[in-house]
Amino acid sequence: MNDMLRAENLCKEYPLPRGELRVFDRLNFELHKGDLVAVMGVSGVGKTTLLNLFGVLDRPTSGKVFVEGEDVFAKNEREQAEIRNKKIGFIFQFYHLLPEFSAVENVIFPLLIGGIEKRKAQTKGLELLDLVNLNDKAFLRPSQLSGGEQQRIAIARALINDPVLLLADEPTGNLDWKSGESVLKLIRDLHNMRNLSSIVVTHNEKVARFCDKAFLMENGRLELFSVP
Repeated sequence: MNDMLRAENLCKEYPLPRGELRVFDRLNFELHKGDLVAVMGVSGVGKTTLLNLFGVLDRPTSGKVFVEGEDVFAKNEREQAEIRNKKIGFIFQFYHLLPEFSAVENVIFPLLIGGIEKRKAQTKGLELLDLVNLNDKAFLRPSQLSGGEQQRIAIARALINDPVLLLADEPTGNLDWKSGESVLKLIRDLHNMRNLSSIVVTHNEKVARFCDKAFLMENGRLELFSVP
């Protein structure tokens, strides 16, 4: 099977005082192994909601999500957490770094939670910081780094568990274009280097140009989109 991720008839609703808000209904999507895909759409259309379902951070109202052929929402919470922690890496717009931790401590935090011995974890963390060209900033705190450097730390953290699926939610949304372009090139290079399958959520066509193909999210549907 060539699918890394597949969504079937996804529906997501949120209750309102009267009725419900339906974000999307009967949405279908396939991400093949090795694909680097952009999901585009205006703010509020449901891109982040969709990414949270793909990343097993939220549950659909109905429908299925398969990661490497596994029906993730048919599993219990412990099994879902294992898929999320071992197979999926997340990059967020606002970095979500721990301010009291150094760069390398932020990178290895998922390993420490998983019970990996700190010295072994730090060795791997320093290797990843070298990969994102921040080995000289390993022991600085986030407040001592630029936004672009903080996002590079977040990218290294996303890769620390050797995921097969990378999900990036507006990864350049908090950066100027020069810094953002550098981050996008890094994501693309790491995607190729580490044989990842990746989805980048964005509202920006310039970001989508860094991906192999783009989908437009509109009216609760995903359609292939040709980026000018």
